[in-house]
Amino acid sequence: MGTNGSGKTTLLKCLLGLLRPTSGTSAVFGERSWDLSASSKSRLGYVSQEFALLPWMNVRSMTEYTGAFYEQWDQPYVDLLLKEWSLDEKARVATLSVGQRQKLAVILALGHHPELLILDEPVASLDPVARRQFLKSLIEFTEHEENTILFSTHITSDLERVASHVVFLDEGKVGFKEELDELKNRVKRVRISGVHNLEQKLKIPGTLRAEYHETHALLTVKDYQAQQMDSLAEELNATITVEDLNLEEIFLELSDQSTSSLQQVIA
Repeated sequence: MGTNGSGKTTLLKCLLGLLRPTSGTSAVFGERSWDLSASSKSRLGYVSQEFALLPWMNVRSMTEYTGAFYEQWDQPYVDLLLKEWSLDEKARVATLSVGQRQKLAVILALGHHPELLILDEPVASLDPVARRQFLKSLIEFTEHEENTILFSTHITSDLERVASHVVFLDEGKVGFKEELDELKNRVKRVRISGVHNLEQKLKIPGTLRAEYHETHALLTVKDYQAQQMDSLAEELNATITVEDLNLEEIFLELSDQSTSSLQQVIA
């Protein structure tokens, strides 16, 4: 995850050996990314933001052409995905909508059952129904095989449904990386009411954001601890309500922090 220009696409391209890192190292399957062997490349699947397809081919020919490059190509599996995703195998690629072409690009990346599947904004052009079908296919793909899917997206609701780990990039640096469930357990919104001058009385470590209005306060905190809040409510004789945040809300809260602050906040 990351805002526009944070380095998501650049990171993925360095990982795949499409760009050479200007500093540091990048490796996949124990090999330097820039020097990946043919055998390692055959274990990768990739869909870029500018996915390239051959417009004069029909959908079926496009899958067979791509399959010729992979020993492990599974045409029956590809045909099943084409049917599930409602793609006409006789249709010319040039006549497909942007969303349909994106579906086809993802199917082509799945056809050889890659061990590492890298997707750069894979659902940007898909409608909500198609996105759910896409996510369902990803879940089924990982259920039956030992593989990893790494993808960037701005649609946090989709990420929340399927991701196990989240990495947040800010200006080319990692702000945090954590298990999604752990992150959601740690970052909470806290409402406190019933006490005057709360701004002077509240000194909660790890506060990301705080708003005060007379006898009310709204805080976003990291490292939430129920016992700490219970003690605070008793000490202030106040009412404290704790709210869960979804991933988008957490993302927005953390986006307001600088990279150095993020590293301290989540450390």
